[in-house]
Amino acid sequence: MKNFVLTLLFVFTASTTFAAGGVAFIDLQKALNLSDAGVKAKAEIGQQVKKYEAKVANEQEALKAMKNELDKQAVLLSDEARAKKEREFQQRAKEFQRFTKDIQEELQQKDADFTKRIIEDILKVTRKIGKAKGYAVVLEKSESSLIYGDSSVDLTDDVIKAYNASN
Repeated sequence: MKNFVLTLLFVFTASTTFAAGGVAFIDLQKALNLSDAGVKAKAEIGQQVKKYEAKVANEQEALKAMKNELDKQAVLLSDEARAKKEREFQQRAKEFQRFTKDIQEELQQKDADFTKRIIEDILKVTRKIGKAKGYAVVLEKSESSLIYGDSSVDLTDDVIKAYNASN
């Protein structure tokens, strides 16, 4: 029954939409990835990742060396001295885990901020183009929502060009 009502609602909406000016779609993910701002944001985040990768690799090497040194000296050290070195190693390992978690959260937040800002701008451009071309509805193309869309009503490339020109 629920599917029947949804189908009926869709048919009604579709018939009134087509009568009012047509339907178009945009591949938002493609627009995000291929726009100049999207490419720039991806490159900026990539640079941050490379910068952090070097720091992470250095700290991993330092931890590995500290662990090797601890293993070599374990039999020579007193119980108290060995316990102290193990605590130092554990503390540094915890700090490293916190550092990597903080990096990951920072990069995810930066990516989310870039994505949100760019998508907001792309949607503004999409609304302008949709209105200018007389479309009643512009849908987002995604794997789960748009099964088929003729390329003649795909606004993605137009949106990318207009968005790039506006920035």
